[in-house]
Amino acid sequence: MTDEKEELAAARDFEAAKNHLRSLIRDVPDFPSPGILFRDITPLLANPEGLLIALDLQLAALEEIPAIDLVVGVESRGFLFGTMLAQHLGCGFAPARKPGKLPAETVEVRYALEYGEDALQLHTDAVSDGDKVLIVDDLLATGGTAKAAVDLVRMLGGEVVGCSFLIELAFLKGRDKLDIPFLDAVLVYN
Repeated sequence: MTDEKEELAAARDFEAAKNHLRSLIRDVPDFPSPGILFRDITPLLANPEGLLIALDLQLAALEEIPAIDLVVGVESRGFLFGTMLAQHLGCGFAPARKPGKLPAETVEVRYALEYGEDALQLHTDAVSDGDKVLIVDDLLATGGTAKAAVDLVRMLGGEVVGCSFLIELAFLKGRDKLDIPFLDAVLVYN
C-alpha cells in the first residue's frame, strides 16, 4: 500500500509541476499574425524555479534513452534548453542554425513553411559517425524544423535517439513527420 501512495503522490507532484510551468507561459493572441495563439515562454525563462522544473521534467523523460553522445539544439530557444540538458547529461552540444550564422563548413537542409521556405545548417564536424544524438527545441508545431534537424544529423552519420521539446502543439501533428524512436514534450497543447 505504501508504494501505491508514493506513486500517487509522485503523480500529483508531476502534474503540479506541469501546471506551474503552464502558468508561466503567456498566451499572446494574433501573434505573429491574425488567428495564431502564440505560446510565449519568456516568463518561464525569467523564472529560476520554472527553468529548474522544466529541466527536471525533461531529464526525467530522457531516462528511457540509454546513451546520448551529443545534444543538437535548434535555433534559438533550443540552445537554451539544449545546453542545460547537455551539461546535465555529460555530453557535448552543437547548434543547428539558420543559414549564414555558422563560421565553418556546413551542411544544410531546406524545409517548407506555411508561406515560403527556410533552412537549417550544422557544421560538418558537429556530428561524428555513430553519435547518438538528442535534438532539443522549445516547440514542436508542424514538425518541419524538427525534421530538418533530424535530417542534418543523419546526413552527418549520426543516429537520432530522440527529440525533446518543452511544448508540443499536438493539433498540428508535427510528431507524425518524425521517424525517431523517442519523442517527449513536457507540455502538450491539444
